[in-house]
Amino acid sequence: MFKTVLFPIDQSPESREAAETVASVVKTCGSRLVILSVVELPEEGQPPKTIAEQEMTSPESIAKLLATAKALFADLGIPSELMERQGKPAFTICDVADEIDADVIIMGCRGLGLTDEGAQDSVTIRVINLSPCPVLIVP
Repeated sequence: MFKTVLFPIDQSPESREAAETVASVVKTCGSRLVILSVVELPEEGQPPKTIAEQEMTSPESIAKLLATAKALFADLGIPSELMERQGKPAFTICDVADEIDADVIIMGCRGLGLTDEGAQDSVTIRVINLSPCPVLIVP
């Protein structure tokens, strides 16, 4: 059913929680797993707003995040491919899904879309609206 699963990750607890669902779907369907990390660089002249944002723009942090994810799935007997991209997260996730011909995107939700204000900024809502394939959101 799902030949290729795209799993966009960051350092949030929601990404870690979604990994269990990803593993279950990939094992059940015998899917190809592509793990994606999107680095959103600050606008020119603007420093990162938080320490977490500064950390997520470091090549070392991204490499460690992807290696940790790959090891987690390898421990479950699931091979995975790693991708790192730069850009706006929602647009980049959807572009990669199209590029790899993903059958589903599985991602965690931070709950930012629960209010009118949060809905405009939610990566999750944007991915749902722009995705070329079904999106499974893990709360």
